[in-house]
Amino acid sequence: MKRILIIEDEEVIVEVEKDYLEASGLAVEVAISGDIGLKKALEEDYDLIILDLMLPKTDGFEICRQVRLLKNVPILMVSAKKEDIDKIRGLGLGADDYMTKPFSVGELVARVKAHLARYDRLMTDNRIRQKDEIRIRGIHIDKISRKVSVNEIEVSFTSKEYDLLLFLAVHPNRVFSKDELFEKIWGLDSLGDNATVTVFISKLREKIEADPSKPQYIETIWGVGYRLNF
Repeated sequence: MKRILIIEDEEVIVEVEKDYLEASGLAVEVAISGDIGLKKALEEDYDLIILDLMLPKTDGFEICRQVRLLKNVPILMVSAKKEDIDKIRGLGLGADDYMTKPFSVGELVARVKAHLARYDRLMTDNRIRQKDEIRIRGIHIDKISRKVSVNEIEVSFTSKEYDLLLFLAVHPNRVFSKDELFEKIWGLDSLGDNATVTVFISKLREKIEADPSKPQYIETIWGVGYRLNF
């Protein structure tokens, strides 16, 4: 059974989310303060973390930052903050998704299931595909270990950063729209939200491009989307 950790200080919200997730066959644990949530996230193994931003003791941004230093567990960030800067900051710290309160609990469950299924599919694909490595000029992607080297130097990627890079590398020279990339990597329709893909493309460029302002690998096709040049 998949284990979910909810880090949220609003008890009414926690109860509803927990009931819906458990009804969907998931095991749910709860932490109602940031310090307790961070301790549980680092010391125990979960399949996904639902993380509120505004928490007592330790806020969601700091929790996300510390978890990402050690683990690639999917992180679904939730907040009443609607400003794009908060979403960009959260995604930039390594969150896999961001939902703005109030939201439908049904949509939350759908997103949780999509992230879990997407991660499982990618892990399975990595195990069964015959070609275990991809080399594109100075980039070396090892599918088995999920490690990436750029010019023979290993570079650290979050789970979703790696998933996005691998997807583009498996389909070189093909242009994908932001909506297509969001659906392929996050497993959901974009719902008109393109900020997530834009942030992750920017993070990839920072890690693989010699000069991110003049990308040689991930090219922007204006008005269409992105492609990785072989």
